[in-house]
Amino acid sequence: MQPLHIAVIIGSTRQGRAGEAIGRWAAEVVGLRSDVECGVVDLADYEFPASYPDHPTPAMRRFVDRVAWADGFVVVTPEYNRSFPASLKQAIDYAYDEWHAKPAAFVSYGHRSEGVYAVEHLRTVFTELHVVTMRNGVGVNLLDDEPLDSEHRHRAATTMLDQLTWWAAALRGARHAHPYVS
Repeated sequence: MQPLHIAVIIGSTRQGRAGEAIGRWAAEVVGLRSDVECGVVDLADYEFPASYPDHPTPAMRRFVDRVAWADGFVVVTPEYNRSFPASLKQAIDYAYDEWHAKPAAFVSYGHRSEGVYAVEHLRTVFTELHVVTMRNGVGVNLLDDEPLDSEHRHRAATTMLDQLTWWAAALRGARHAHPYVS
């Protein structure tokens, strides 16, 4: 069977962000699986326009191509003011059909809340894009001393990825058997 394509999307573009280290950790964990090909999509690597243009820019096309490539997503998001960052919303909105009938899991981080409010808002957005979201995820409290590679987080990531790859395989098969109707 062809490996599943899982894109780890790092959603923060802030200077000094914790998201890069957390996103790289998430990609390492995804990369340990033999049934997966992992691709990192770091939004800081894209020069998106300040306002939505009449025609897609090369950066927008490159992002949409990565979304189309993926069979599933691990979205790494901070929590800013009880929601997710504008950089992530902007990128999500550049694609539409490319998201359909694919699963997404979340690795979130924040102070005390572990980013759960950001994830709840993202679930609403992804529902509109016909994305199946995983119940289980990984949360990181930036005020905690627990290392990223702790046993606790590894177990949470394993459960999340077991669910994500199950859905990614099932939905990839369904998309190939029957075009998705939106």
